[in-house]
Formats: sequence, structure tokens, C-alpha cells
Amino acid sequence: MPLRFEELAWQRTPMGEISLRRRHDPVADAEVYEVKLGDEFLMSSLFTVAEVELARRGLAAIDGYDALDVVVGGLGLGYTATTALADRRIRSLLVIDAIEEVIAWHRQGLLPFTPALAADPRCRLVHGDFFALSAASTGYHPDHPGQPVHAVLVDIDHSPRHLLHPTHAPFYTPEGLRRLAGHLHPGGVFGLWSNDPPDDAFTAVLADVFDTARAEVVEFDNPLQQRTSTNTIYLAQTG
Repeated sequence: MPLRFEELAWQRTPMGEISLRRRHDPVADAEVYEVKLGDEFLMSSLFTVAEVELARRGLAAIDGYDALDVVVGGLGLGYTATTALADRRIRSLLVIDAIEEVIAWHRQGLLPFTPALAADPRCRLVHGDFFALSAASTGYHPDHPGQPVHAVLVDIDHSPRHLLHPTHAPFYTPEGLRRLAGHLHPGGVFGLWSNDPPDDAFTAVLADVFDTARAEVVEFDNPLQQRTSTNTIYLAQTG
């Protein structure tokens, strides 16, 4: 009989108590890994389609480069980063997460479906404030200040309006997005995951900053609600 529930890790952090849990879901008949921050569910291995599509669609939009340097903001369960590494053009992948314990989960092998993140020499897991790095002129790379990248893929907040912390808000403003765009190569891509439906006002802000911008709805099966659910992926590209 499968184990119904196990808490694999728990830690106090500056953002609240974070925990990694594994349980057997009888409805989906699957082993599910979940992350909670305080009373909020941040992510679940039961719903990963949009996290995968964030990397797949974001990198597919990049043309004209044989080798890609990519930044992922938010490690989580690692699906976006793992999908990015599957792209043969990836030269380097820098994954930035504000919660050191999340990085430790991957290094300790607590998440069996993302072993490449700790083992792949192209991938570097960095404990840091993605939003502060994005706002800084020196950019994301700790060893190469100012080095541009080909894509920045972000899955941290629930949406551009539903934030994990109010200090993240400046990132979603025109000025914050201009700073991000300044870290991209020509033709570089900014991709953003959102749990909310497409936000026309935010898409318009992206269109003012980038050469092109669009919101794409990603559908996936939700066995818990016995219906199709959706997430949104925003893709914006420099000229």
C-alpha cells in the first residue's frame, strides 16, 4: 500500500515556513510532490505542463544562435530548468532561487525526477535574489558582471499581480522590464509563467518595452477537478 503522506523537508526562511511533501493522490493514482510556503501551495508535480512549456516555447522563439546562455528565475521543483537543459543549444543555465533550502533539496536528491540539475556541468544553481539581480546593471551572473544572456525564464510569483512578496512589484513595471531587457542579447526572450488568465494590461506593458509580446494560454488536464485547467505564459522578445 503506497505511503499516503510524508514531509521530506521543512525549514524556516525569511519568507516564511517552507516544506517539501510527498503523498499518494488517490484521485490521480500518482505519487505527488508539493511545496508549501506558509499556508500557500507554491507548486505540485501533478501540474507541470505550463512550467515545461515555459522553457520549451521560450527557447523555441530564439533564432540565429548556436549556443545559448539562459537564466531561470525560480527553481521550484525544477521542471522549467530541466526542460531547458534538454535543448542542445544550451551552453550555460543559471538557475536563481531566493530560498537556499530549495536548492539543497535538489542537491540532496530529494526530487528524483530532476537529477540532471545537480549533475549537469552546464547548470549552476545559485542562491540569490533574482529581482535584485535583474534590477542591477551588473545582471545575473556572479562571475561575469554585465554578461548578456539569450533568455530569462521566470516562475516565481503566482502572476504579475498576485505576488509572493510586495518587493517583487517593481520588476513588473515598465522600468523593471526595461532593466531586464537590457540584459538580453538581440532577439533574446523573456518568458513568464502565470497562474492567472492573460492580463491585457500587462501584455501591453511588455509590448511597450520589447519588440514583440504575447500571452499564450496553456491547457492541461486537472484530475482533481475533473476538468481542463489553464495557466498563462507571457513571451516577449527584443529586436
